[in-house]
Amino acid sequence: MATRATDVTDVRSNIPEQIRNAALVLKRSKDRHEVFSAIYRGKRKCKTVTEIARTTGLDRIRVLQEAGKLADNNIVRRTKIGRELAYEKDSFYSQHKSEILSLARDKRRMMEYPTKSTPQITTKMVKIYIPRNMIDVLRVTIDDVDSFSRVRRVRSTQKEVPIYEAEMKSLLKRILGERGEFRDWGGETDDLFSTRLKILGRRKAVAFGLKGKGTTGTLTPKKMGKNADQIQRLFRSPADVYFVQYNGQIGQSVVEQMEAFATAKSASEARRIYHGLIDGQDTRRLIAAYSKAK
Repeated sequence: MATRATDVTDVRSNIPEQIRNAALVLKRSKDRHEVFSAIYRGKRKCKTVTEIARTTGLDRIRVLQEAGKLADNNIVRRTKIGRELAYEKDSFYSQHKSEILSLARDKRRMMEYPTKSTPQITTKMVKIYIPRNMIDVLRVTIDDVDSFSRVRRVRSTQKEVPIYEAEMKSLLKRILGERGEFRDWGGETDDLFSTRLKILGRRKAVAFGLKGKGTTGTLTPKKMGKNADQIQRLFRSPADVYFVQYNGQIGQSVVEQMEAFATAKSASEARRIYHGLIDGQDTRRLIAAYSKAK
């Protein structure tokens, strides 16, 4: 006959927390699932180690190990039936056993399960629609830039000409006739800023974000800045034209970010914003057109 025992758990101040904790204990072991199910199956309050082993097909040592974990976490209570070790149900977990097992088997649901310590905050994406007449954005290439007019005579070349960021900055300064000093530092918004760019017949301020030969593979936002925020910082510059330059292929995600930031800047400042890319092929054209220019 089973010895009388009090409930393992007192009044629950947070039922979801208790359910989730029990599921976390179970999810670590398939055998523990089996032992838990065997103890809580049926109307009998206590099950001996022999009975649990028979139900689960596990050997006695394994039953003792897994049932011991449940007892250590107050999910069941150790007791005796006669002289044999047994495990007793807790009324709370008996009531919620299906929910506990379901949660333990579903990793995604476990992550989303709301409790006081892990509340789930529901957020909604808010789309802001900007009237088209408030947006004046123009995507350009180096062929549209009057300051780069010599590239129009240079066809695409297959010859690889890797160039360091400092070298590219020096070349661009020489092309623009820019004599200012631009030293790299952690909080910089751009790698080169100048008010001497001529584009579509007018002089404009330009900001360049440069990626030298130290970067490899297709350029993506993740490769741009320690926090992947180089494009965002670039558009903080008080420029009219924004260029990203790279020695290789530039990914579509960079194009999308450039377009998004240009659109936001145009709408917020009510003026035209130009943006463009100088990929590996156009970089080689610039070098071919201007490397020997004085």
